[in-house]
Amino acid sequence: MAFSRSHPTDLLTLSYQLFDGTLRSTDVYRIKDGLRTFDFLSHDCSLRWSPGDWYGDVAIVDRRTPGTSHESLHSLDTKTVRCVHVHPVQKQYIMVAENSIVSIYDARCLKASSREPVSQLYGHSKSISSAYFSPGTGNRVVTTCLDNNIRIYDTSELTSRAPLLTSIQQNLYTGRWLSKLQAMWDPKRDDCFVVGSMQRPRRVQVFHESGQLQHSFQDPEMTTVLSVTAFHPTRNALLGVAPPGRLYVFTD
Repeated sequence: MAFSRSHPTDLLTLSYQLFDGTLRSTDVYRIKDGLRTFDFLSHDCSLRWSPGDWYGDVAIVDRRTPGTSHESLHSLDTKTVRCVHVHPVQKQYIMVAENSIVSIYDARCLKASSREPVSQLYGHSKSISSAYFSPGTGNRVVTTCLDNNIRIYDTSELTSRAPLLTSIQQNLYTGRWLSKLQAMWDPKRDDCFVVGSMQRPRRVQVFHESGQLQHSFQDPEMTTVLSVTAFHPTRNALLGVAPPGRLYVFTD
């Protein structure tokens, strides 16, 4: 779920395949095969989205167009799109986690007959759970992979092969019933991110882009894995979510 920054009362929800497979803000977009991930393509969050589905397709959706269909549909991977994220500054660039490779595409150049990526992030040996640009500049990308590594790449220049800066070994295997662990940037800065942990006692960890552990948030009441984590966009606060729906908020 995500609120539109230009319309704070407008909440968009993405539905899992087993339910109705829709991206909704009074029914923005619908697809029969179900959706997996989405992000905003416009700075005001009101014009276009880039939803990804379970079969390797990415759609460009324009809210100004009547109906619940897409403007264009692009098959990017033979398996599944695991994460879609749009560059925070240069909104034409869409990053897609495609099984074991992360690719960055120019949305202006996506055509039915041509879908060559601008840049690719290599080094993953198993499925990628997430890939996110750093929030201020987009000069860094953090990826979370089931090969038990969190990786940080340099995307300050979109070369054909983005340089790997750091790799952090971390147990990221949550099993079938927990949400996959995902490293999430602090929206207030470009050099720190948070991720849940499988370690005991349970904790949430904050890392610097260099790979150095900055802090571990722990509490005696935390007995389960906080698989979903997020920083507050303006305050010094951190949220962690544990099943069955318990929220932990850490502040200064």
